[in-house]
Amino acid sequence: MPKYNPSKIESKWQRFWKAKKLYFIKDKIKDKQNFYNLVMFPYPSGDLHMGHWYNYAPADVYGRFKRMQGFNVMSPIGFDAFGLPAENAAIKNKLDPKVWTYGNIKSMKRQLDSIGAAFDWSREIITAEPNYYKWTQWIFLKLYEAGLAKKEKVLANWCSHCKTILANEQVQDGRCERCDTVVEQKLLEQWVFKITDYAQKLLDGLEKIDWPETTKILQRNWIGRSDGAIIKFQIPNSKDSIDVFTTRPDTIFGATFLVLAPEHELVKRVVKDEQLGQVNNYLEKTKKKTELERLVEVKEKTGVFTGAYAFNPATKEKIPVWISDFVLPHYGTGAIMAVPAHDQRDLEFAEKFNLPVKEAGLDNEIFSRLSKEGFAERKINYRLHDWIISRQRYWGAPIPMILCQKCGWQPVSEKDLPVLLPKINDYKPSSSGQSPLAKSEKFIKTKCPKCFGEAQRETDTMDTFVDSAWYFLRYADPQNKKEFVSKEKLKSWLPVSIYIGGQEHAAKHLLYARFITKVLHDSDYLHFDEPFSSLRHQGLILGPDGNKMSKSRGNVVNPDDYVKKYGSDTIRMHLCFMGPYENGGPWDPKAIVGVYRFLNRVWSFANKKPSNEKLEKIFHKAIKKVGEDIKNLRFNTAVSELMKLLNEIEDKELAKEQIETFLKLMAPFAPHLTEELWHQLGNKKSIHLEKWPEYDPKLIKEEIVDIIIQINGKARDIIKVQRDLKESKIRELVLASEKIKIYISGKEINRFIYIFNKLVNIVL
Repeated sequence: MPKYNPSKIESKWQRFWKAKKLYFIKDKIKDKQNFYNLVMFPYPSGDLHMGHWYNYAPADVYGRFKRMQGFNVMSPIGFDAFGLPAENAAIKNKLDPKVWTYGNIKSMKRQLDSIGAAFDWSREIITAEPNYYKWTQWIFLKLYEAGLAKKEKVLANWCSHCKTILANEQVQDGRCERCDTVVEQKLLEQWVFKITDYAQKLLDGLEKIDWPETTKILQRNWIGRSDGAIIKFQIPNSKDSIDVFTTRPDTIFGATFLVLAPEHELVKRVVKDEQLGQVNNYLEKTKKKTELERLVEVKEKTGVFTGAYAFNPATKEKIPVWISDFVLPHYGTGAIMAVPAHDQRDLEFAEKFNLPVKEAGLDNEIFSRLSKEGFAERKINYRLHDWIISRQRYWGAPIPMILCQKCGWQPVSEKDLPVLLPKINDYKPSSSGQSPLAKSEKFIKTKCPKCFGEAQRETDTMDTFVDSAWYFLRYADPQNKKEFVSKEKLKSWLPVSIYIGGQEHAAKHLLYARFITKVLHDSDYLHFDEPFSSLRHQGLILGPDGNKMSKSRGNVVNPDDYVKKYGSDTIRMHLCFMGPYENGGPWDPKAIVGVYRFLNRVWSFANKKPSNEKLEKIFHKAIKKVGEDIKNLRFNTAVSELMKLLNEIEDKELAKEQIETFLKLMAPFAPHLTEELWHQLGNKKSIHLEKWPEYDPKLIKEEIVDIIIQINGKARDIIKVQRDLKESKIRELVLASEKIKIYISGKEINRFIYIFNKLVNIVL
C-alpha cells in the first residue's frame, strides 16, 4: 500500500476540480434550493496568514456540508483591492499601488487554491477593476439623488501620517486604526453619506436577523438612541437661543449654567468683548487636542466664561454661558445644561470655577409646561454620526462629481461611468491635504454635465468601505455590464444565507452594508432590506506566543510552510479541531501532528480490504452528531466525533458502503484525501457531488438508560436499566437498590410514580 502523500494527492484533485469546473455554480438547478455561503473577502496587502485560513477553511466545511445536504451552494471569493492598507504597503515598497496590489492578488489566489475551498472563481470580483467601481460610483449617484450624499463642512478626523480623513469608525481610542498615529480634528468640506437618516431603521432591522446578540448590542450602542427633549435657553436681547438636548428635562430647576463645545456655531456671536481674548486663546488650545484627550482629561477640568447669559426657561433666572472642551460638537446639540446637584462631572466643573450648585426637586410635569410655552420639544437623539467617505488618497474609486463655477456641484452622467482612476507618476499623499489626483490637470479638467462649460472633477476618492458595502450583491451577477445586478439573479441568491467573518467589523463594514442595502431597497433596486440573514463570527488565531499575529512581533504563521509539510487537509482539520470556532486561540505547531497522524490512520484504514460486517448503530450515531455539529458551526466537536468513530471501526472489517459513509462524513474537512480514497474504492464521480448520509432514528436509541430515583421529590440514586422495561420490572430493581432501602426501611410507600425511561418518585 502506498504511503499517504498529501502534496501529490492535493495538487492532483485541485487540478481535477478545476478541469471539471466542479464549483462553478449555476444560478438555478431544478429541485435544488439556492444557498449563499459567504466569507469576508481579503485585502490584498500581503500574503495570506493562518488567520485568513481560520476564516475560510471552516466556512468551506460548512458550505461543502450544505452542498451534500442537497443545496445549490454558492461560495464566491474576490479581493477588497482599493484603500489604505494596499496603498501604504505599496508606498513602503516603492511600487505603484496597482502593481503591488495585483502582484499580491496573484500570490493570494495561489494560496486560496491551496486551501482546497469550493470557491466559484467564475464570480471573482476585484474592487479596483473599472467594471466593478463603475457600479460603486453608480451607487454614490443613487445616494446623491436621494439626498443622502452631500458635501458638508464637518469636524473630521485627520491622520497626519496617512494624510487623509478617517471615518469615526476608523479611529480607535483617538488613534488611526491603521498606523496608530494620534488623530487631529479639522473642520473641512467632505463628502458624507447621511447614514443618520437611517438610524432608526438600522436599529429596527436588528430585531429580525439571525446575528450574534453581542454584535447586535455593539451596533445598538454605536447607533446610540437616546429619548429626551430639546430645551431652548433664550439669550437676553437677542433672537438667538441655545438649544440643549437632555434626557432629564425634570432636572431643569437645578440647571445653573450652560456649557458650549468650543466649535459651537454660537460661540463667536455670544462672546462679550471683554472675554474675547481669553476665549480665542482657549479655542486655539482646544484645536491641538484630540477627541480622546478631550474625553479622558476628566481630572483637570478646563473652561472659559463667554461673558454671556441665557434664561433658564423653568426658573426665568439668568445663568452663565461657558465653553469647555469636554463638550463635543457632534454629541447632542454641542451644548449642555449643567445640573451640578445631579451630575458629578457638572459638580466638579462648578466647584473649580465657583459656579452655583442648586438643590432642586424633580418636576415630571415641567416638560408639558415648557412645551406649551414653546421652550421644549420631544427629541430622539442618536450617537451615530454621518459617514465621511472622502479620502485624500490616490488608490480608491474616484467620486463621480463635477464642480462648475456657474452650476455648483453636478453628478457625472450615468452614461459617462466609470470615472476612470488615471495612472499618475506621483501617487504619494501630500501634506497640503489634497488628493494626489489634484496634481493631474488631465484628470481634473472636464465639462459641466449641465451647462457644458469648463469645470473640474472632484479629486478625492471614496473610502474603501464603500466598495465593500455592496460587493456581496455583485457576486450574484459579476459580468453584468448593463446594471449592478439583475433582479432575476438578486432573487435567486439574495439575501446572503450565512456570512462568516470577524466581529471587529460590527460598527464598520457590517453597519455600512446594512445601510447601503436599505437605501437600495427604498429606491426599489432590492427586494430585501437586510443583506445577511445569518451572521457568524470566527475567533482570532493568535501567534504561538499568545499575542495577536503581526509582522513587527515576528509571530505571523505562514500557512504555506505547513501545507508543504503536512498538507492542506491537515491544516483544515486542525483549525476545525483546535476549539470552539467563535473563540480561536494560539497557534500550536505541535498540536497539528496529532491531526496529521489521524489522517494517516484514515488513509491506512480505507485502503484495507473490506468485507460485510455491519456496525450500523455506531455509524448512525456519528452521522447524527457530525451533521448537527457542522450545522451549528461546532467544528471541533465534529472532528472529535470523527476521531472517536475511527477508533471504533479502525480494527473492524467493514462493508464498502460503510467506508464510503465514513469518507462522506470526512469530506467537508479533508476534501483532497477523501476524494482520493473515494476514487480508489472504484467511484467515478466526485465525492463532493454525493449526498450527506442520513441516519435512522431507531438505530441511535441507547439500549441502556439512566433512571433517577427520588424519595419525596429528592434525588437519592441513579440506576442503569434496559430501555423500555415494564413498570413492574423497574419497581423490582428500584426496591432492590441498597441506597433506596436505607430511606424506605420500615416505612409505607404511598405512591410509586414512574416516568417512562426517565424517573421514579417514591412518595412515603
